[in-house]
Amino acid sequence: MVTANILIVDDDRDVLETARMFLKQEFTNIHIEDTPQKIPSLLKAKEYDVVLLDMNFKKGVNDGEEGFYWLDQILKSDANAVVILITAYGEVDLAVKAMKNGAVDFVLKPWKNQKLLATIMAAIQLRQSRKEVERLRNTQESLTDVIDQPFVDFIGASPAIQRIHEIIDRVADTDANILILGENGTGKELVARAIHRKSRRKNAVFISVDLGSISESLFESELFGHVRGAFTDARLDKPGRFEIASSGTIFLDEIGNISLPLQSKLLTVLQHRKIQRVGSNTEIPVDFRLICATNMNLHEMVYEKKFRQDLLYRMNTVEIRVPSLRERPEDISLLVDYFVRRYSVKYKRPGMKVDRAVVNRLKKYHWPGNIRELQHAVERAVILNEGKVIQSPELLINSSGASPKKDIGHLTMDEMEKQFIQQSLQDHDGNVSNTARTLGMTRTALYRRMKKHGIG
Repeated sequence: MVTANILIVDDDRDVLETARMFLKQEFTNIHIEDTPQKIPSLLKAKEYDVVLLDMNFKKGVNDGEEGFYWLDQILKSDANAVVILITAYGEVDLAVKAMKNGAVDFVLKPWKNQKLLATIMAAIQLRQSRKEVERLRNTQESLTDVIDQPFVDFIGASPAIQRIHEIIDRVADTDANILILGENGTGKELVARAIHRKSRRKNAVFISVDLGSISESLFESELFGHVRGAFTDARLDKPGRFEIASSGTIFLDEIGNISLPLQSKLLTVLQHRKIQRVGSNTEIPVDFRLICATNMNLHEMVYEKKFRQDLLYRMNTVEIRVPSLRERPEDISLLVDYFVRRYSVKYKRPGMKVDRAVVNRLKKYHWPGNIRELQHAVERAVILNEGKVIQSPELLINSSGASPKKDIGHLTMDEMEKQFIQQSLQDHDGNVSNTARTLGMTRTALYRRMKKHGIG
């Protein structure tokens, strides 16, 4: 006995009773109806896995128009409805036409019981597949909303941020490749996700890839996928990030960190929009929107022959520069209020706020870690502050940065980053995992930066 709700609509009571007597031996619920005008109310009252629908209901009429009409009404009520037509031999052409309009199959009167049973079983499986696809689509949309939640608010009222919003609005609905430039912690991924959410691909996936955390040996496998047996641990076929991102957006963060040979392989994918899984010669078409980001000067790297010029041209149809936090101090007050509200809820500390004098002090700090540093500073202050009002600047600014903004004009970005990493490691007693977590990066990415700056 198969659990299924089946509705049979036919004006011939003998046909209905014959079908009901046979099918009730195989399925749990069989409903018969000889009046098609009752179909809308029946569909509102119950969800049917399969509807068997006669093509003609008036005596002497065999043009199938009634069948076409009620098929359309059923599909309007439930786009995933599975409808099997009941038709006479001479109406096969009409049934084929109806299948083009959304019916899934037809059975001829008089039918053979086993043929009818097989047709209904196949239809039930189709219905289950359609429901599963719908469930997965809804799940994906819900998960996307949840995943995007921390990235929803791109806070700022400064002219620089308003300009970025304007660019996002202009480019989002195109498929232009975007290159986002800016220091670490400025919100480059926020910009990328904002573009995706406003694009035609917003209902498809957004795949974020931190290229700085993928080793060179795993680059092809991670981005292009592999087939079973391609290497020692390849026990199953696995799609790569480009394949998964097809129909959606792929965000390649830290694009400036990949080697020249890998740049060449990436360029090939961008040119041909096809990938080959490692261990396979089969080309797989991929359709994605590309957004890249880096904190490095790619134009200077091109001059130094560390980055391919043709890849840079391919990536940056539109270039967006995200300003550092010290370039937009007028936004600090908004950001502080936002993070205080967020962490007050998270840590059940309602009503917390930051004293305005402290906020003014924060505006004079140079924030080498940008918004990410400010976010962690506010979170720490919300946790440690004893009262409702945060009045101690030291809770928000590490001792190394407690003084007002210093003259940093003589420091390069690399020198500033080195100082910041050294101080962060010192604050965490040399614990790399805790430091990386505080800085909002992976251990691998932190180790790479430590190596770059010669920090042992």
